[in-house]
Amino acid sequence: MHIHHEVDYIEFSVTNIAEAKHFYSKAFDWEFTDYSSTYVGIKGRDKEIGGFTQTAEVREGGVLVVLYSHNLEESAMSVQKAGGTILREIFSFPGGRRFHFRDPFGNELAVWSDT
Repeated sequence: MHIHHEVDYIEFSVTNIAEAKHFYSKAFDWEFTDYSSTYVGIKGRDKEIGGFTQTAEVREGGVLVVLYSHNLEESAMSVQKAGGTILREIFSFPGGRRFHFRDPFGNELAVWSDT
């Protein structure tokens, strides 16, 4: 179950999906769901808890924390009103929609919804 405005997912940027899967499965016994050659999900006990996205360079700050929202448009407006900066407007992806923002301290986060 997804809870409104709670941390719901973490996304690692990696330069090599196969190496990332090898490391994390060996170090922590993590299991994965392959979605494409550039994205895999990290299986949790009851739901998918994160993923690896392959990029040319690792995202500054490393891990992307992803919150869940029942209403993305409302959450985006709240972020802006609170002083955050929208980095990527709402976009669709398989499984839902999301946007990225930067908080006043420079941290990049995302908010997603399955509706």
